[in-house]
Amino acid sequence: MPKLSYIAHDGTRVDVDAAVGATVMQSALERNIAGISGDCGGACQCCTCHVFVEETWQHRLPPVDDMEDAMLDSTAEPRRANSRLSCMLTMNADLDGLVVHLPASQI
Repeated sequence: MPKLSYIAHDGTRVDVDAAVGATVMQSALERNIAGISGDCGGACQCCTCHVFVEETWQHRLPPVDDMEDAMLDSTAEPRRANSRLSCMLTMNADLDGLVVHLPASQI
């Protein structure tokens, strides 16, 4: 199973084993990771799974599609170059070690 790390706004780090095929959001919800609420259940409709992907991982991710791009303009914390919706990031072997930072607020 690939490793996945969530770093909270206060610097607290939680490392988990993520199932291949699960999204970064699903893995967080299954483990009650504070800072990701995923209110829409992963339908790319609410922005409550906003994360900041560490720069070294961005080239391994699929490009932002039009729907995610539009939703990222509505996040509670301002969008950055490394902003992604974690419901759109599916874990696979190439993402083993992925690190995402959580914003101070999702709403």
